[in-house]
Amino acid sequence: MLSRLVTGTIIQVTAREATAAAQAIKECLAIKFLPAMKMPNRDLLVLLKNEFMSQKAIDHEVECLNDILLIAESDEQFCVAHELVDRNRITSRPGKILKAIRYTELKPFRFLINKN
Repeated sequence: MLSRLVTGTIIQVTAREATAAAQAIKECLAIKFLPAMKMPNRDLLVLLKNEFMSQKAIDHEVECLNDILLIAESDEQFCVAHELVDRNRITSRPGKILKAIRYTELKPFRFLINKN
């Protein structure tokens, strides 16, 4: 099966990768578009089920993938997936977690634990 990079470069992918991409695209239909959210500038590799898709269809898929990623990368989802350890205390409070990650390095004896 073939896939196409958004810029037009064609590469070969496995059936498993193509199936995973198709499932992600189907999930896009369930997401409502939020006009207040700004689309980030990022490079995406889009795996196509059909190599003869129009540019409009490819653009639609990229928009859907951006919407999925915006929701998954939100501060709320980050706080749900992490806990903050401060010496001997563990907290799941979103305010404390977001305050701790504002800086590039955590303070000494503070650790982020991923719940996944």
